[in-house]
Amino acid sequence: MIVLISLSQILIVMTITQLKYVLAVAEHKNFTIASTHCFVTQPTLSMQIQKLEEEFDTQIFNRNKKPIQLTEVGKKIIEQAKIIVDESNRINDIIDQQKGFIGGDFRLGIIPTVMPTLLPLFLKTFIKKYPKVNLIIEEITTEELVRKLTDGHLDVAIAATPLENDQIIERVLYYEPFVGFVPSEHRLFNNKSIAVEELQIEDILLLEDGHCFKENIINLCSAIGYKNQHFQIQSGSFDTLIKLAKEDLGMTLLPYLQTLDLGDKDTKYLRPFNAPVPAREISLIYHKSQLKIQLIETLKNVIDSVIRGVIAFNDVQIISPLAQKKGA
Repeated sequence: MIVLISLSQILIVMTITQLKYVLAVAEHKNFTIASTHCFVTQPTLSMQIQKLEEEFDTQIFNRNKKPIQLTEVGKKIIEQAKIIVDESNRINDIIDQQKGFIGGDFRLGIIPTVMPTLLPLFLKTFIKKYPKVNLIIEEITTEELVRKLTDGHLDVAIAATPLENDQIIERVLYYEPFVGFVPSEHRLFNNKSIAVEELQIEDILLLEDGHCFKENIINLCSAIGYKNQHFQIQSGSFDTLIKLAKEDLGMTLLPYLQTLDLGDKDTKYLRPFNAPVPAREISLIYHKSQLKIQLIETLKNVIDSVIRGVIAFNDVQIISPLAQKKGA
């Protein structure tokens, strides 16, 4: 028998805290891990959930399964619980906006190929200007950013766009050109600038899978699926790619901000692209149901103010970070 529980019934017998406990167990599929994330003891969390199940006279979780799984009625309860917890959180956001208060926890995710170069440009300015904001920053891939934004574990993120996700709002921050890093023995070293048509994917050192900048380059070269004839090198960092390039193992492409930290010995290997310059679009992204708009606006304004003096490129061609479909 399927027990249907109305939203009003849940509000009567269920506290917000209990709902959060239920959501934590549903997410982590483990009572001990869930209790750690809720900052309570495991017996306390288990007792509260058991109390709920007794009040409803139904099981939310099947504890005989490993990992723990939701029952059919448990799945329905979780759907409503997410709505209630989200709405309860937004009450505080609405009050803060009404009062003009800029503070509280603000969870920001940034993709790995942007965080090392962009974060130092704005972080000190932001925390100095808004000391009451508890900025919690996480470096994760685009796929994980979107998931956490959707699940409510992040308030806002910085990523390469467009993402073509109708649940995500994108606010463009800047366009970051690609720059060639060409070793001295490479066929393009003597060129003062590079034409896109001169690129050959087989001699470009790439970031490893999971980095959207790799997809940017593959899409730029229109050669997805091409395998190197002799060897294939992928790395998780631009620093490694630069070192490999200097060993004449191939050229690589860098985002413009990455080139600003290079020493004089390395800048001689940099080659700009002919216009229109291939570039990636970097945006603030957040879920369309997000209500911390005031905090998002303050973050965008701070980044806008510092990035204007660093990047000022107009004649660019935006390269999508989305993986191309084979045969498309």
